[in-house]
Amino acid sequence: MDLLCIDIGNTHTHYGVVGPNGTSIHGSVATPLLDDPQAGLPHRLTTLFEAAPKITGIAFCSVVPNINWRLQEVLAAASNKPVFQLTHERHLGVPITYPQPAEIGQDRLANAAAAHALGGSPAVVIDSGTAVTFDIISTKGGYEGGIIAPGLELTRRYLHERTAQLPLLDDSLEISSVIGKSTTEAMRIGTVIGFPGLIQALLDAVLADLKARGEPPAHLFVTGGNAVFLQSRLRPHVQFVPDLTLRGLAAAYWLNNA
Repeated sequence: MDLLCIDIGNTHTHYGVVGPNGTSIHGSVATPLLDDPQAGLPHRLTTLFEAAPKITGIAFCSVVPNINWRLQEVLAAASNKPVFQLTHERHLGVPITYPQPAEIGQDRLANAAAAHALGGSPAVVIDSGTAVTFDIISTKGGYEGGIIAPGLELTRRYLHERTAQLPLLDDSLEISSVIGKSTTEAMRIGTVIGFPGLIQALLDAVLADLKARGEPPAHLFVTGGNAVFLQSRLRPHVQFVPDLTLRGLAAAYWLNNA
């Protein structure tokens, strides 16, 4: 059984067809243009349903509440497939013990569902996007909560926007020294070395907390735009799963529609 899974983020909406062997037919659109007839989803869905005729349902999560009704209209016009939205009221495979579950981003719920389905508990998911989020699942508390930190690109952009003379860096992550010989080089070193250091410090603190509580070694997952960059710089080994959120949507769909 294949599912069309859609992850609506603040900047981009990612989608893919998730089946027993993983995700295929990946794509993305700019979220503000989600329902645009030419640049958004409408013109892509017909082709997508033709390419994946075994799609039996649609699952989505969203961190942009005011766009959800627009997505629903697009999906209703494109097919009569059942549509499932992941919220804190749905089953994830683990209980939610976070005090205010309605505050949890739906993408983070999907990540938790995927981590539990792929590795079990305990688990830590690091999602590196505009913000970096940690989501922690324990054997005793289920989904307990997490951490939010500024992402790599946000850090770089903030340095430029909040200062008079610091330039906006390009996308390069290559450095040849740890001592910058120009402003641009110094900024790149600061982010390339400093950003993974921030994430490592947070991960160390989380793992130490879980160990102190008697939890077994956690399964570690990394996903998101800078995941590959982080994977090679973190210890212990973390598993890179680029389609983690989409897989979590599918896992939650199947749990709630068994």
